[in-house]
Order: sequence, then C-alpha cells, then structure tokens
Amino acid sequence: MDTIKNAANSAHETVDKIANATNQAAEALGEKGEQLKNCEQQLVENCRSYVHENPLTALGIAAAAGFVLSRLLSRR
Repeated sequence: MDTIKNAANSAHETVDKIANATNQAAEALGEKGEQLKNCEQQLVENCRSYVHENPLTALGIAAAAGFVLSRLLSRR
C-alpha cells in the first residue's frame, strides 16, 4: 500500500512540476507576443510617417520592389 501511495505522490509532484513549467512558458510567450505586437505597431507607424514625409521616394521604392518581385516570380 505504501508503494502505491508513494507512486501516486510522485506522479502528482511530477504533474505539478510540468504544470508549473507550462505556466511559466505560457507567460513568457505571452510577454514576447506583446513585445512583438508593440514592435509591429511601431514599425507600421514609422512606415506611415516616412511615406507621409517622402511620398515620391516611397512610391519609387514601391515600384522598384514590385518590379523586382515580378521578375523573381515570373522566372518560376
């Protein structure tokens, strides 16, 4: 009987450790996700500002990028 209780206690401790590690990993991923979201918002804002301040340059960059992409994709 003691062996079964010890095995059950050991199993419960292992499950608790795994649950704790999983919770810590989920919290870390949540924090990283929030950081990525903030970085994305900052990047979008920077791009909007650049396009607003330099519309002709932004148009030229967009046209050049479209040309390069069309060349790369048409070779397939």
